[in-house]
Formats: sequence, C-alpha cells, structure tokens
Amino acid sequence: MDILLAREKASSKPKKISVSSLKEQLNNKTDKILYFDKDNTHKQMMNLVETFEKEDYTVHLREIKYGLDEDNYMYEIHFL
Repeated sequence: MDILLAREKASSKPKKISVSSLKEQLNNKTDKILYFDKDNTHKQMMNLVETFEKEDYTVHLREIKYGLDEDNYMYEIHFL
C-alpha cells in the first residue's frame, strides 16, 4: 500500500511512500510525527493506523486545518 506524504508547496505534487518504507523509518525510534496529504482517503489512513497498531505502536491520527477553505487540511499521525 502506498501513502502520499504532505506537499511541501501547494502547487507541488505529493510524494508516495510505501508502508514498508515507513516501518523502516520507525525502526528503533521511540516516537515520530509524520504528515500526509489530503488526497489520501480516510479509509487509507485508518488502514495505516491499524497496520501500525498491529505492530504494537500507539498511533494518534488527526486532521490539521491550515486555512479557511475546507480543502486546506492534511493528516498528522503520531507514532509512539
């Protein structure tokens, strides 16, 4: 499964990252916060949370709004 990371600029395209690559990044880390693009579906984000909870991580997901428009948001996931 591929997930889109948050865009660095509003005009740029989001970068894809695989779940296995995320697991490698989290290996031997006590906690990490990652930001994901709004183009990911809520279902994809919940599947990602469930995947890491099965790996004995504590995972917190929330939407971050950064503008007045309803489309100005991203997902934040805190892995513990």
